[in-house]
Amino acid sequence: MNTNSFATRSWRQLIDPLVLTVILAVLWQQSVDWFSIKPYLLPPLSQVLESLWSNRLTLLSEAWVTIKEVLAGFVLAVVGGVLLGLVIYAIPLVKRSLYPLVVVFQGLPKIALAPLMVIWFGYGDTSKVLMAFLFAFFPVTVATLGGLAGTPAHLIEHFKAIGAPAGMTFRKLLVPAAMPSIMDGCRAAMPLAVIGAIVGEFVGSEHGLGHLILEANANARTDYLFAALIVISVVAGALYAVVELVAKRVWWRGL
Repeated sequence: MNTNSFATRSWRQLIDPLVLTVILAVLWQQSVDWFSIKPYLLPPLSQVLESLWSNRLTLLSEAWVTIKEVLAGFVLAVVGGVLLGLVIYAIPLVKRSLYPLVVVFQGLPKIALAPLMVIWFGYGDTSKVLMAFLFAFFPVTVATLGGLAGTPAHLIEHFKAIGAPAGMTFRKLLVPAAMPSIMDGCRAAMPLAVIGAIVGEFVGSEHGLGHLILEANANARTDYLFAALIVISVVAGALYAVVELVAKRVWWRGL
């Protein structure tokens, strides 16, 4: 009974979003006719899908550029955020002096930094990777700190009572205790990394899905623009699904 219930929930998690997507797609297609919307404002879904298919090779090629930027920025954000979180947790002086600056920096609108990234690092991939990193870095840092701070006090006292070395306490207690929170930070960081890469491509690039959107807008090709947006959504969803799979099946459950 429990197995059947679990299988039913699993299927519902797949079917329910699919049904809603189909309903929204039908409403999109029909609303253009119902309200006589001009195609340059909102093209019918059929026209968008036609553009998606006819430009599939270009979209796939540019999507791969964006994916590489996102993944590089995301990995840097995870590594840097976890390391900074560990340092801030372990060294009170760093927490008092550096953490407030990190919080203040997070309050800066990242899109305002994109032109600086282009000026400093050019129109290549580096500036886009850094934008993805800047967008994704803070959630990982905060999640790491939260996970470490949330380690049960009685377990810490137990490790101290048995004379466990600091390295063992770190490996056997702090890291496993913090890992669920770190993975939550990674979940939040992945969509932000996608946004960061696209913002970087908007400001200055010769390739990528963000560049395609600007190109489609300049040529008043709204159907092509929507096709690029669909690809971005699929990319973001697929990358998030990978993080979710890792969070559930690989990292913290195996520690």
